Amino acid sequence: MANAQASSGKQTARGGSTLGALSRWKNDRSLSREQIALFLDYEDSGLAWFWATDSDGALTYVSQQAAASLDSNVEELIGRPLNALVDLRTVSENDMSSEAATGRNVEFLIRAKNTFTHKEVRTRLGTEEAWWSISGRPQFDSAGTFIGYRGNASDVTIQRRERADTTRLSQFDSLTGLANRLRMSTRLQILLTGYKVAQRPCSLLMLDLDRFKHINDTLGHPTGDALLQQVAQRLQRIVGSKGEIGRLGGDEFQIFIPDEDDRSELGNLANHIIQLLSQPYVIEGNSCVIGASVGIAIAPFDGEDVDDLVRSADLALYAAKAGGRGQFRFYSSDLHSRAEERRLIEEDLRRAIPEGALELHYQPLTCPQTNQVKSFEALLRWNHPERGWMSPDIVISVAEETGLIVPLGEWAIRQACDDAALWPEDIRVAVNVSPVQFMTENLAGVVTSALANSGLQPHRLELEITESVFLGDTDGTTRRFQSLKELGIRFALDDFGTGYSSLGYLRDAPFDKIKIDQSFIRGAVDNSVRGNAAIIAAIVGLANSLGMETTAEGIEAIDELDFVRSQGVTSVQGYIYGKATPNTQVLEMVENDVIELVPKGPSRARSNRRTVLRKVGLIHDDYRYEVTMRDLSQTGARLQGLCDVPVGTRFIVDFGDGQTVGAEVRRAVDDWIGVEFEEHLTSDGGGDWCTKQRAPSRSDGHSKIARVAGQPSALVNDQGTAEVELQEIEEPKTQPRFRQSSPQED
Repeated sequence: MANAQASSGKQTARGGSTLGALSRWKNDRSLSREQIALFLDYEDSGLAWFWATDSDGALTYVSQQAAASLDSNVEELIGRPLNALVDLRTVSENDMSSEAATGRNVEFLIRAKNTFTHKEVRTRLGTEEAWWSISGRPQFDSAGTFIGYRGNASDVTIQRRERADTTRLSQFDSLTGLANRLRMSTRLQILLTGYKVAQRPCSLLMLDLDRFKHINDTLGHPTGDALLQQVAQRLQRIVGSKGEIGRLGGDEFQIFIPDEDDRSELGNLANHIIQLLSQPYVIEGNSCVIGASVGIAIAPFDGEDVDDLVRSADLALYAAKAGGRGQFRFYSSDLHSRAEERRLIEEDLRRAIPEGALELHYQPLTCPQTNQVKSFEALLRWNHPERGWMSPDIVISVAEETGLIVPLGEWAIRQACDDAALWPEDIRVAVNVSPVQFMTENLAGVVTSALANSGLQPHRLELEITESVFLGDTDGTTRRFQSLKELGIRFALDDFGTGYSSLGYLRDAPFDKIKIDQSFIRGAVDNSVRGNAAIIAAIVGLANSLGMETTAEGIEAIDELDFVRSQGVTSVQGYIYGKATPNTQVLEMVENDVIELVPKGPSRARSNRRTVLRKVGLIHDDYRYEVTMRDLSQTGARLQGLCDVPVGTRFIVDFGDGQTVGAEVRRAVDDWIGVEFEEHLTSDGGGDWCTKQRAPSRSDGHSKIARVAGQPSALVNDQGTAEVELQEIEEPKTQPRFRQSSPQED
């Protein structure tokens, strides 16, 4: 009795409303005073509170604690529907019961007059978001008539927040706030499973930051962490709502883009990522510049489950980094063999350097006004005993990956000095220095030794440096420049304007020359390319004002030469004046006093094309012809192997690996045909071309090919794919219309 009186006194102090409302409960006369006292003590404990409704769902009782938590009072709540207090439609993200899975929320259960326990619902009243765990049982009178609900509730806001924090820690990266490896894998698995049934594509991008380790090591882990946070913010700005971004750990990031398989769009996105991530970062007063490489794989073409798709994207990323970093690559089926090939090249290169199997060839840099040779650039060449002449890009990238670039670079400097010492004294030699080699402490010693042993005057040696040498250790970079400049050598800034350009480099570093990248030259004489001519004019003007020379790279056509000549470029490098040649030929030129070259090349620059030797398929009606592709550009190709083909004939060109494009014959001579693609190809990131989209392949290797041959162009959609019919190209049903070349005619 004393306890009951004490509780009653507490309740009276709160206004007496709880006992008043309690008296209105159905059947409350069955409660003893002690039961009521226990009831009130339990409410006062704050562990939970009680509620009741009538048969219409209106509140007949609610605890004072519940009203107070909602910034309200009992009198205001009595008579209102329960749904006015809490959102009965809420389905807790942590409620994995079958009821939640089928959408059976509290509102549904109340309508069905079912018992429910511990359902988490969001409160509707109050100034802050709060969550209740609510339970209820339907009440019936002696006749079995439903008379309402009685239940209890408790505040689980803190527990829910703690649970959300735990969930976030397990699924999100604590540093960047991006999804972690576990969440990305789970989300991607769910996505691919659903998309496989719906036959929808999904693209996966793997990112790796270039030179991040150097920043982390030289400026410290706090700077590295801040840099990763800024990288995450930039990625979120780029990707937005198009996809989901995750950090897998270290400097590895992953992005998946649902419903996207257009490789042109994906290539543009990858380029945007690379360009934006390569812009300078300012962290605690330090300016940091990094780069990024991107590998792209597309489901279902490159993998239908998470493991296969990630493996494909990883291989594409490896290819991008191997190609020189700061690039993107799409996955292709031959990347596995390429990876093994690079491993074999590494083994052979390790032997080739000490065995003297490498050569330097020299390409002239010529004054465009006088056509006189001013200097030669040393370019690496390797005639592999089994593979023949190796691509310098492959050799350099393998050397940089494996650390062989340092001994290779030292050999190149020494050999170039020895060769140039035999040239006339007014001819300089330029040698490329890798950023890795530039960061070595003994570079000045290597140069000093090479000059001394060869007898070459220091001013005749020019080291070509890319802007990436400025990344990270600014003090160390400045110190190396000073020690090398004290020797009397020259410096050229190579590939200016291609990624990390800063006017501060030109102000602070002792450059004697700026080399204008050929990517600007290509568009300078093309009216459809905006801005390149103005950029070249600006670079030349800037160099002149700073007392520097300029070299235009990659000049191949007369109109390009005329343009850079008119802009006042100091020297020109490119096929217009000759390819790189062995030193023996350079010495012949010197002996014959042939140091004035005649420019030779096409009158006008042609669209970017490349010579290839590749088997492709030509599909006409339902017959497939095997031909040889000799030239390939973004807009067309030159093919050999099909005779008597009328101009205007339409084919499907099958590049393999699901890549097909409609084409029309524009020229035909003997067994040679030139075709124009109905849709332009897109860059694969590695200097080659690929179709924007692919046809899905069957397990037996056949692809769905659009039958556009012989069909009107109006039936071809914006993607270059026929809308009239899709069918499996298997056995031909008609006779071939065109004659293929015999082996003797090739």
